[in-house]
Amino acid sequence: MLHSGFGIPLLGFGTYKVDPAETAHVVQQAFAVGYRHIDTAQMYGNEDGVGQALVESGLPRQHVFITTKLDNPNHEPDRIVSSFGESLRKLRTDYVDLFLMHWPLPMHYEGRFAQTFAAMEELVGSGQVRSVGVSNFQVSHLEQLVDAGTGVPVINQIEIHPYFQNREVVAYCQAAGIVVEAWSPLGRGKDLADPVIRQIAAKHAATPAQVVLAWHRAEGFVAIPKASSLARQRENFDSLNVVLDAGDVDAIRGLDRGESGRMGPHPDVFAKM
Repeated sequence: MLHSGFGIPLLGFGTYKVDPAETAHVVQQAFAVGYRHIDTAQMYGNEDGVGQALVESGLPRQHVFITTKLDNPNHEPDRIVSSFGESLRKLRTDYVDLFLMHWPLPMHYEGRFAQTFAAMEELVGSGQVRSVGVSNFQVSHLEQLVDAGTGVPVINQIEIHPYFQNREVVAYCQAAGIVVEAWSPLGRGKDLADPVIRQIAAKHAATPAQVVLAWHRAEGFVAIPKASSLARQRENFDSLNVVLDAGDVDAIRGLDRGESGRMGPHPDVFAKM
């Protein structure tokens, strides 16, 4: 449950690097498997495909949780409004369930990401956004939002997988009532070959991917794995049937490599516009 009062499915479907030409088909498959939480972004260039799949699915809008994210060149208040309007048009919906600031970009916009967040929050009053959050925010970035007097994000979508558990950020978020959402929750597949994970998978008659996704759920994280093939989509979705015990969770916690396990760019230096 988000502190805005809305629920969010703990298992979602990510569309990062899904070919825009294939997105509608891939997301339609995901809907057929049972996913009801779709994560996209202005940066991905595939919001239109998500919108097409949403309309063609015939699913009631209120039964699907849709997330999109503000692209990096759009942090100025007027660009937030216009770009978000374009996102709604592409997604073919009157509202999104969650709107995230994709990156803090502390080296751009004179470091005024708190102003950007405040402008995003104004969209809640219009009814076009139900909840506002952030992505890739470090503790220092979150503290700046709090110090600026803006609202507390409902969620922080960050890199988390067994080899990089981002524990400092997780601890801050959990103490502040900010839900943690994991991108690349499977470590782009690299973590799945670990002997500890394979041993736990054998114990539960599950696949390594299912074990890792079950671990995210046990930790209270929302996870948004991407899978283009129907078989892999089903495999990931069936992780909802895997329940780990405390020993399993602790064993996977022990795989954390700290910063050496990070795969993506560090938010303090990521500056792509």
